[in-house]
Amino acid sequence: MGFMLILIAIIFFSLGILSKRNPTWGWRANEAWKIKGDSEPSDAYIDDMKFRGSVSILFGFFFLTCGLLVIFL
Repeated sequence: MGFMLILIAIIFFSLGILSKRNPTWGWRANEAWKIKGDSEPSDAYIDDMKFRGSVSILFGFFFLTCGLLVIFL
């Protein structure tokens, strides 16, 4: 069980770091098809993705802590 929690933590960490470093990586697939013509993501969208990345990293720390506690206790 502990190793599964650590695996989940690694997934959250990687997605969080990806969202913090490159917040527009999924914009074209998720949002661009809704807009007619050529467009770029807004500043609000970029800030929102950076915030979601931070939250994902926090969840990663939580799952990592729980996984280590399960393994060592």
